[in-house]
Amino acid sequence: MTSGMQRLAEYLAGLSSGNPVLLALVMSSIAAALTTLGSLPVLFISGENSQGRIGKILDIGLGFSSGVMIVASFTSLLLPAIDMAGFTRPSIGFLVGAATIWIVNRSVPHEHFIKGYEGPKSLAGKTRTAWLVAMAIIIHNLPEGMAIGLSSIYSSGLGVATGLAIGLQDIPEGLAVALPITLITGNPLKGVLYGLLSGLSEVVLAVPTASLGMHGLWLLPYLFGFGSGAMVYVVSHEALPESHRTGHENEATAGFFVGFLLMLYLDTVFG
Repeated sequence: MTSGMQRLAEYLAGLSSGNPVLLALVMSSIAAALTTLGSLPVLFISGENSQGRIGKILDIGLGFSSGVMIVASFTSLLLPAIDMAGFTRPSIGFLVGAATIWIVNRSVPHEHFIKGYEGPKSLAGKTRTAWLVAMAIIIHNLPEGMAIGLSSIYSSGLGVATGLAIGLQDIPEGLAVALPITLITGNPLKGVLYGLLSGLSEVVLAVPTASLGMHGLWLLPYLFGFGSGAMVYVVSHEALPESHRTGHENEATAGFFVGFLLMLYLDTVFG
């Protein structure tokens, strides 16, 4: 199995011809495609109890995503940054990254499937709920795209590992954005479209981040720390609390451990 994974890594890295920016494009595109794949089940949802069944899947997916993001934030971003530049600069980036997502969370109106509306109170009820739900997932996807771009600069193996792990955890995230849209609008195709757009948000940030890091090497420790802090904030403030709101704590915790070990395994094999 390990040799097969290594061949896959070599193949994906070969598509970029050694160019980290192109590798970031390839891996973030894979993640976007898997996000879209995760949204497709809404085309087949029917029955009064569908929302309850899917709710458990979403909680497991959020736990899984949290496990992946926690490991990626350290092994793909923070620890490499400390290896590059010591403790201070990555730590500054880490705090700025967390603070930035906090500001975005408070400033940009968005809505969670369980938690409800977040953002300026003056805008509550003035923006379509479907867009609010999509914005929540897009906000959470931005640090993931950044992680793919930065890890691709550090090494092709780490870029592939991070892209694959984030892509896998994007499958339930695709469902997490498509399901509310479908339930709200009654249009499954619109749900899939929003799933696609949320995945593309990772590409939008992965490629510029990789390009910026390539042309501003002194920024790398700050950028790596920034991406790590943003991901840890999303896990601590958003993903894990959201997964524990509907009585599926055990399933969400199991998903967390599976995601944690998967990312650790991929990082060991590819890194």
